Amino acid sequence: MSELPLRTALVTGANSGLGLASALELARGGLRVVGTVRSADKARKVEAAAADAGVPVETRILDVTDAAGCKDVVEDVRPDVLVNNAGGTCYAPVAEVMEEEARHHVETAVFAPIRLARLAIPHMQDRGWGRIVQVSSVAGKVTYPLMGWYQAGKHAMEALSDALRLEVAGSGIHVAVVAPGGFRSGITDEMADVAHRYRGSKYATAFRRLDLGFTLVEPFWTDVQRVAEVVAHAATAEQPHGRYVVGRDAHASLLVSRFVENFRVGVELRDKAVRRLIGLP
Repeated sequence: MSELPLRTALVTGANSGLGLASALELARGGLRVVGTVRSADKARKVEAAAADAGVPVETRILDVTDAAGCKDVVEDVRPDVLVNNAGGTCYAPVAEVMEEEARHHVETAVFAPIRLARLAIPHMQDRGWGRIVQVSSVAGKVTYPLMGWYQAGKHAMEALSDALRLEVAGSGIHVAVVAPGGFRSGITDEMADVAHRYRGSKYATAFRRLDLGFTLVEPFWTDVQRVAEVVAHAATAEQPHGRYVVGRDAHASLLVSRFVENFRVGVELRDKAVRRLIGLP
């Protein structure tokens, strides 16, 4: 990773997991790093982790769904690099998610990162240089049951990012999507709680098997530090790629999905196999 000591990176959702690992990795590369968190307690955790790592990381309190707060933070930080990492999952059948919850998820997954990008772009254009890194997932291209709203957010964010990349390239701004497969994080830890919540429902078996599946494939997941290194590369490379797929499971999922989608019978067989495998009613 090239050192850019005068660059400033704004990383959202920096209190734990990939956000924290990315903030620390960018700081190690010589950037001034500002991480957003949603509480003072989380800010202290970031500062402690940065101290342990021997690098400086500043923090700002921000809920990315707060439009006014986003504007204030971007105007204060004026980032050269924006890493849109903040987000969450939505493990639930599509038809059982009420509109208010679905809107909040889409606000966090789609409107918030694009809003922050829109606010940051003028500062990047003034300098003739900028990097916007959108943290997505293999779920941004591949669809599984019981994760529909999460995948909807990732699909939409990737589509907007692809369009944005073409629109701002002439200003010296690069937009890159980082799409990892599984990696250990607080988000993936939620599955056990979800399985417990759906106990006794018609989806109990499906969520229980998904939880078991997460446990069985965890040894094959990518280390979060590896994903953070890819994020840092996308944020600082002279000519970053438009999309980075990270992890053997992510590459395998995309390969199988692309192959199956070319054959109608293959799609039908896949759907039947998936339903039986996870025990959908």
